Amino acid sequence: MSKKSKGVKKKRWTRDDTQLALLALPTTIWYVCFCFLPMFGVLMAFKNYRIVEAGRSFFYNLLHSETTGFKNFEFLFSSGSGTRVLKLTLTYNIAFIILGIVVPVILSLMMSQLHGKRYGKTCQTLMFLPYFMSWVIVGYFVYAFLSPDKGLFNTILTMLNKDTVNWYREPEYWPYFLVFLNVWKGMGYGMVVYLASITGIDTSLYEAAMMDGATKFQQAVKITLPLMKSVIIMMFILSIGGLVRSDFGLFYQVPKASNSLYTVTETIDVFIYKMIKEQPNPNMGSAASFLQSVVSCALILITNRIVKWMDKDSAII
Repeated sequence: MSKKSKGVKKKRWTRDDTQLALLALPTTIWYVCFCFLPMFGVLMAFKNYRIVEAGRSFFYNLLHSETTGFKNFEFLFSSGSGTRVLKLTLTYNIAFIILGIVVPVILSLMMSQLHGKRYGKTCQTLMFLPYFMSWVIVGYFVYAFLSPDKGLFNTILTMLNKDTVNWYREPEYWPYFLVFLNVWKGMGYGMVVYLASITGIDTSLYEAAMMDGATKFQQAVKITLPLMKSVIIMMFILSIGGLVRSDFGLFYQVPKASNSLYTVTETIDVFIYKMIKEQPNPNMGSAASFLQSVVSCALILITNRIVKWMDKDSAII
């Protein structure tokens, strides 16, 4: 036996390993039950699922249903609305990605300059609170502002002797509302992520810059932003994965599913929901979801590859 093999000791299972395993067990069970087992349903995207034999399980009927190949994917492209829906989804997501990075970065830079810890914690909490609210609750808040009868906006217009607006029938206003609500709800989470990276920066760099006469703006541009680059790029790569997805709650619950607003709210997920609701067919829904997942994964890998080619240290993997 060589000296190298003699020096290597077999690692034993310790009490700490047991505690960590028990700590991770609930998360592992959750992922197995809700993330891995449902992946079996991907077969439905390539099947014409029917009850082949009554009394049998779902898996038996799925496996014995007719295989249709890629026919279930055709409904996304056969409809004349497919191009419009895809264009609308991409337009919204590009705006969400840009503002979802710029606004939290600016807020994190501002929060890092606050001297009062209690005031800073209060501001962080207030900005982070909307992230935990569901779109259903947000929809009721929005309705309190935009209600045609007693909404705050129409009340103000009445006080100013202006004509009231039926907001849920005027699509030209809603792109601004939806972009604002998306940024408002997610800016707290992004701000916390970027603020955590700022707190990890060596303070001696700022002290040296102050001795050289650098202003706060110059410190942010020359020190903070360059050292935040890897985190910003990571968040950008992850957000690219949602380029062909849309938040169903934002585009369906908040506008109250108004048919008058479909030209500005009917994104891919809303379009799929309406197609399945009008023509109940789980095969088409499964196909659309599978296609979205594949495209999202491909976009993340491609974007990460480009970033790795440009700056190896900024890539995720």
